[in-house]
Amino acid sequence: MASFDIFDTIEQLRKTDEAFCVATVLRTADATSAKAGGKAAITKDGRILGHLGGGCVQRAVRSSAQQALASGTPQMIRVKPSEKVVNMADPDGIQTFKSGCPSGGTVDLLVEPYQHAPRLVIFGESLIAVALAGHGALAGFRVCLSDAPETEGDFQRFTLDSVQDLGVEPRDFVVVASQGQGDAAALAAALQTDAKRVSMVASHRKAETLVAKLVSQGLDPLRAARLKSPAGLNIHAIDPHEIAVSILAEIVLWRNSDKSKSESHDEKRA
Repeated sequence: MASFDIFDTIEQLRKTDEAFCVATVLRTADATSAKAGGKAAITKDGRILGHLGGGCVQRAVRSSAQQALASGTPQMIRVKPSEKVVNMADPDGIQTFKSGCPSGGTVDLLVEPYQHAPRLVIFGESLIAVALAGHGALAGFRVCLSDAPETEGDFQRFTLDSVQDLGVEPRDFVVVASQGQGDAAALAAALQTDAKRVSMVASHRKAETLVAKLVSQGLDPLRAARLKSPAGLNIHAIDPHEIAVSILAEIVLWRNSDKSKSESHDEKRA
């Protein structure tokens, strides 16, 4: 039987599209089965791959991993006997969890989330769509592009029928750059994804007309309200690459603003 290697396990998880956490035991006090330096990976569905200690530690780590994945920031936690827990955070600011394990030990852990880069999902085969795909890849996004455009690049391809198979998450970004080629169908599919930010390369009036029609056909108005059009920051862009840069700049602004809000929320909670 092959020996378990946590670093091999982490590398295997990195090759999937699923986010996960890595927990490291930093310090232990008194009797405990956890040992400093111990590591484990925690999958999105709560599986713990590796050894961190007993059941009380595992429950705390699972809870902390969910928080870390939701916020995208590392979590410092301390698991200690119930009778020693006065507040949900110790004076040094570390979040505490009660332990009912008979060992009576205390364990400090660092729980770090690993999330792949956000997806940039682009509908359309226009020159702007192709340019945006290239710029998005250079900026570190996982680019998903409609399967029609012929262009170089290691992009994940999709069709209108298969876009739901991408597993688009709220932190991903969706851009409709169909420019007159199946606009309504592309916009409908884009707004059915779970992305928090959806934009369209079109005038505000055109987008408003298309959205109104989709809503009349049964589209949830809350989903429709996410649409921002025209896509991009106003940098007086003219050619497709300039327009693509303006769209990408807006997406980077959104991404970094969301990250700052999350970090500010975590600081206030601490």
